[in-house]
Amino acid sequence: MLRFTPILLAILYALAMYRFSVWRTHKDLDAKSTELADPKLKQLTDQMAAALGLTRIPVFIYEIDPVNGLAAPDGRIFITRGFYRKFQAGDVSAAEMSSVIAHELGHVALGHSRRRMIDFSGQNALRTALAMVLGRYIPFIGVWIANMTASLLMARLSRSDEYEADEYAAALLTKAGIGIASQKSLFLKLEELTQSRAGVSPAWLMSHPKTAERIAALETLENRWKTQG
Repeated sequence: MLRFTPILLAILYALAMYRFSVWRTHKDLDAKSTELADPKLKQLTDQMAAALGLTRIPVFIYEIDPVNGLAAPDGRIFITRGFYRKFQAGDVSAAEMSSVIAHELGHVALGHSRRRMIDFSGQNALRTALAMVLGRYIPFIGVWIANMTASLLMARLSRSDEYEADEYAAALLTKAGIGIASQKSLFLKLEELTQSRAGVSPAWLMSHPKTAERIAALETLENRWKTQG
């Protein structure tokens, strides 16, 4: 029984972390967000809503500075105040902002946003269990190995989710008559932002596939649609 104690503790820890993470996320988003009311963006979100058979797509402004977009576990879509400022300044177009919203809608529709909260808890459980087990046999280094293993696993899952959300967004933007050129142009702008910060990736690119690979995947998708059409 004692041999399985670390695993049982890790499972209990994961459950506690999951509930705490959900509570903390909802509380923070509720306290720091308001619904977006922008005529230009609403016109495009209405086009996407019509393509999905919905009345409208509510989008919320999350009052933080980093340039980011996110989908909450409850299905709400957010863009940060920092991202919206880029749009207001003309650095990001309305179509490019709509591609962010479509991408986050993909995370919701494909179940990524809710699953990621579970994955976060699972990552902590895996890290805790491995650290407990390896720490007995490889002091100090065992904890490092546990952290690296959990981080690599989560990065792989995240990249897979991003490709799927990109594909969903491409299909939605095409059906809505917006097109996917805005997706590709936004990726290039975010890459420039990364370079301008001396190699420090903006939040929206963390744990994401490389920009060139994402654009190549979209072009492959376009070519496949043309062939099928």
